[in-house]
Amino acid sequence: MFLGSFAPRLDEKGRLFLPAKYRDELAGGVVVTKGQERCLYVFPTEEFARITEAMSTAPVTAKSVRDYSRILFAGASDQIPDKQGRITLPSALRSYAGLGRDCAVIGMNTRLEIWDSQAWENYQAEQEDTYAGAAEEVLPGIL
Repeated sequence: MFLGSFAPRLDEKGRLFLPAKYRDELAGGVVVTKGQERCLYVFPTEEFARITEAMSTAPVTAKSVRDYSRILFAGASDQIPDKQGRITLPSALRSYAGLGRDCAVIGMNTRLEIWDSQAWENYQAEQEDTYAGAAEEVLPGIL
């Protein structure tokens, strides 16, 4: 389970340090791909394989399945973090997410998300009121 927020910097080669607390868990490999709201998703390889398997049962006759699959898989990059726990974010993914030097890496349960730090701050500010009222709709009977 991935939790918390981290503030790594992107270096001039497009490399980013993964949060130290998750490096062992991610050492076997990750898949980085386009996420929603112009962020990047970082999945452990095993989790991405699970998603791939689940999506393989979806009907390819459904346009929404084809559309989502194309974006998810065409933008994906599989990587093994280096010995220092860094991954290289391809320029196309950096452009998609509007990443500058300062980034935010957030834990999202089964994945990490990478955001431009200003975009993350803006998103949080916009969603604060929605979050306060969403518990009943999103998590009825859980919280």
